Amino acid sequence: MDAKHLSARLLAVAKYVPLGARLADIGSDHAYLPAYLGLNNKISYAVAGEVVEGPYLNAVHEIKKEGLADIVKVRLADGLAAITAKDEIDVITICGMGGPLIYQILNADLRKLKQYPKLILQPNVGEQQVRTWLTEHNYQITTEKIIEEDQHIYEIIVAERQKKVSALTDDDYLFGPFLRKEKSPVFIKKWQREQEKLKHVLGEISKARQVPYTQKALLENKIKKIGGVLNG
Repeated sequence: MDAKHLSARLLAVAKYVPLGARLADIGSDHAYLPAYLGLNNKISYAVAGEVVEGPYLNAVHEIKKEGLADIVKVRLADGLAAITAKDEIDVITICGMGGPLIYQILNADLRKLKQYPKLILQPNVGEQQVRTWLTEHNYQITTEKIIEEDQHIYEIIVAERQKKVSALTDDDYLFGPFLRKEKSPVFIKKWQREQEKLKHVLGEISKARQVPYTQKALLENKIKKIGGVLNG
C-alpha cells in the first residue's frame, strides 16, 4: 500500500470524503489517506495528525515525497489537538482503531468539533461505543459499510450533526442501523463468528462448579439477539 494504491478499507473511507473537503485524518500513520485524496484532487486541504513519532516521521516523508506539503500539514499531536481553528476542518476521519479509543479521542476535546465536521469513523472493535457517542452528541448516522480485508473485518460509520437525530434501538447500537438491515455476507460472517465464540464461552462457564448465572444469562441473551438479527 502507498499513497497511489490504498488498501480496500482506506479506499472505502476515501469514497465518503466530499469533493473539496478540508480534512483532518487523525492517527494518520503514513498519511496515505490524505495523500491519496490530495493526489487525486479530492480535497482542498488536510491535516494528518499522529501521536507517535515514528509514524509521524513516516507521514512527513510521504507528503514530501508526493509533493503535497502545500495542502497536507503533518502534525505530531494527540488526537484532535492536531487541529487548529485556522484549519477550518469540515471532515474528520479516524480509521483502524478500537471503538473505545475513537470515543476517547472525540470526547477529549469537544471544542475542536464546534463547527460540527462530518465524521467518517472506522472502528475495528467496539462499534457500539462509537454509535453511542454519536447519538449523545446529536450526530446522525447517514450511512455505514462493512468490509473484510486480510481476514480482518472493519465497519465504516459516516455521521453528520443534526439539530434532532433519529432514535436508535438497542439492535441499532450493537449491529448498526444500516448494516443490520442490509445483512451483507461480511456482516453475516462477523456475527456468526461472534455467536460461535459466545456459545463456546457459554459452554465453558456452564461446566463450572459454581455457575455464574448472571454472566450466563447475559451470554444467552446476546446469542439469542444475534440469532434474531441473522435469521430475522
